[in-house]
Amino acid sequence: MLAYLTDLYHLSFFSFLTVRSFLALLTALFMSLLLGSRVIAFLRHWQGKGQPIRADGPKSHLAKKGTPTMGGFLWLSTLLLSLFLWGNWVHPYLLILLFVTFSFAAIGFFDDYYKVKKRNSAGLPGKLRLLLETICATVAVVAISYFTPDAETTKLVLPFVKAWQFDIGYLYYALGVFVIVGSANAVNITDGLDGLSTLTSISATFVFMILAYLIGRVDFSAYLFLPYLSNATELVVFAGALLGSLFGFLWFNVSPAKVWMGDMGSLPLGAIFGTMAIMTKSEFVWAIAGALFVFEILSVILQVAYFKRTGGKRIFKMAPLHHHFELSGWKETTVVFRFWILSLIFALIALATLKLR
Repeated sequence: MLAYLTDLYHLSFFSFLTVRSFLALLTALFMSLLLGSRVIAFLRHWQGKGQPIRADGPKSHLAKKGTPTMGGFLWLSTLLLSLFLWGNWVHPYLLILLFVTFSFAAIGFFDDYYKVKKRNSAGLPGKLRLLLETICATVAVVAISYFTPDAETTKLVLPFVKAWQFDIGYLYYALGVFVIVGSANAVNITDGLDGLSTLTSISATFVFMILAYLIGRVDFSAYLFLPYLSNATELVVFAGALLGSLFGFLWFNVSPAKVWMGDMGSLPLGAIFGTMAIMTKSEFVWAIAGALFVFEILSVILQVAYFKRTGGKRIFKMAPLHHHFELSGWKETTVVFRFWILSLIFALIALATLKLR
């Protein structure tokens, strides 16, 4: 809204991308801190007993009984409020990101609702949830391709090499859907400890903020042998608002958490990262920056496959991976901070690929 008023009244200061991004961050952060306690109180009153605790999980988690979930409502609402003020609402990439964010949030909401109100820890049926995610991701990928320059639409950009791009044709659409759905579920799997998915998502958001800024500028993209995509600039404002929302949510989500993100928060977060990876042509860079999320979901896939193949044997003490380390004797806060350090390292390696070409 204010972006429109800036153009209307020639307020040039507020037209700068960096200024809008910074103000979007501050607005989302301030609103999160202001509304956080009220949102948590509402969720606690509405949910009563909170999300069911897995009986087969670490015993230390039983003390968390009654903690409200669906905390994603807090960062989603402050993200929207901030973007309403500082975002360019006629920008196609912003509108696509908002569609992805709130469609996956809706799926996550019903998943959480089944867990909380029906007292069913499984949530929505897996096949139904996957189908809904695939439909939403397909719509997003098609929309992104429509607003991407024809020369870049179905190209893959490889890290560490100069100008090595290859066109995979219609397979790119399938890859795009896989990236969005896979990212959504990987972040969702990681959301199992107080502050874990929030901290690691903050690292990932920083990466996309920098990527979008570089790719959206002719000079930097040419210098770094990256595709120039003018539409990527508005992603910087979105990332700024998302950072503020996540920092504000983290205030209430650190151990001992007053609220959990829930599927309503973790699913759209992962979907956002997958969508931004496609928009910035950084699918492989995202695989590096989000390596921790990849390891988390792979630990579940390997555990289930090995369990079925061997008739009950396990690779890990428990999957996802963070629970394995908990059961190995690590304190919850130790797991969270060590995983966060790893996510920062992966983020730095991902950013290094931009220069090492």
